[in-house]
Amino acid sequence: MSKQDGRSRQVTTGPVDDATATILHMDMDAFFASVELLARPDLKGRPVIVGHPSARSVVTAATYEARLFGVNSAMPMAVAMRRCPQAVILPPHYSEYQRYSSIVMEICGDFTPRVEVLGIDEAFLDVSGAGKLFGGPMAVAQAIRKRVLDETGLVCSIGAAATKYVAKVASSKAKPDGLLVVPEHETLAFLHPLPISALWGVGGKTEERMLRRGFRTIGDVAATPLEVLQRSLGQATGSKLHALSLGRDPRRVTPGVAEKSVGHESTFFKDLTDHEDIRRELLRLSELVAVRMRKHRTLGRTVQLKLRYGDFTTITRSKTLSEPTDVAHRIAEAARDLHDAVGPHPPVRLLGVRMEQLTESAPTLLWDEDEDWREAEHTIDAVSERFGRGAVQRASLVKRKEPPERPFVRGGASD
Repeated sequence: MSKQDGRSRQVTTGPVDDATATILHMDMDAFFASVELLARPDLKGRPVIVGHPSARSVVTAATYEARLFGVNSAMPMAVAMRRCPQAVILPPHYSEYQRYSSIVMEICGDFTPRVEVLGIDEAFLDVSGAGKLFGGPMAVAQAIRKRVLDETGLVCSIGAAATKYVAKVASSKAKPDGLLVVPEHETLAFLHPLPISALWGVGGKTEERMLRRGFRTIGDVAATPLEVLQRSLGQATGSKLHALSLGRDPRRVTPGVAEKSVGHESTFFKDLTDHEDIRRELLRLSELVAVRMRKHRTLGRTVQLKLRYGDFTTITRSKTLSEPTDVAHRIAEAARDLHDAVGPHPPVRLLGVRMEQLTESAPTLLWDEDEDWREAEHTIDAVSERFGRGAVQRASLVKRKEPPERPFVRGGASD
């Protein structure tokens, strides 16, 4: 879910040369909250939070009215209620979100077969071949937005540009309920005034490092020689951010395959209480998932963590990566971040790690900052193929303290 609150909204209002803006990024506005408001129209215009009103709950979604108070998805509910005590809390209904998502994605598919579904509420579309039937990219985007509203009562924002990256930035600037077209020749003028946080892959820690080095805008990055960026930020990150700052993104829209997932779970006879034990188990489970993905030549984009406590209370958390991966190190890093975000919790009876949004072929990546890890894991795969799984493994797993009892491990893939 986007953290945009609409205050910096930018939209296309008049005729524009859209011939080069053939990639669209469609993003539903406050999707979960908007679906809930279909059943509660009396709450429109008021701050609404989707989630459960308990101290250990987190925000699933929030309307733009709530976001103006600093409420965002994944925030602890207690913090959200302190920031916006007048908000109305509604419980989530995931089956409804999936139902409306299916309708929206079918609408997108009516305009082009080149639809890359990123999640339940967003997708990339390549409309370069839709001109004869539907008109230019702007006309297609307008028609999609109208059909989504007419057939679901929901609104979406769309960005149109020459690359996936710029299209996604454009859709975020158009929110809520807007359309922004960025012709290829206007790409740099659009990007360069934006803050460095608008660069894909620049999270909180990277942003802090860059701010300390004097980078404030994307234009600052573009004006810096590549060699300087590589020395300052590392070769992979420097190369990636330099390319993005110039609007370069070689990736093409890849139509999504049928939704699949690969996961592994461990149920413990004695509940885990030690933080480091849990982190090691998350790494072990991530390795099992990654091995299966590499075996079947798939990449995953969304990491899901599953926690079950001694009283059988079960929670799940998920995180979508900027690029798909089959590297255990990257999967474990995301799973550990999700676990840390949960905060203090009871002893753990079950741990699970699952990768979703799988693709059957590797897309063209802007950069591969996991190259060293990937090479090491492929080496382990080769040794294991010859001598058996466990013949070689990470030192952190070899030296780990054994859990109180050997876990029962269950793995599975679903279509």
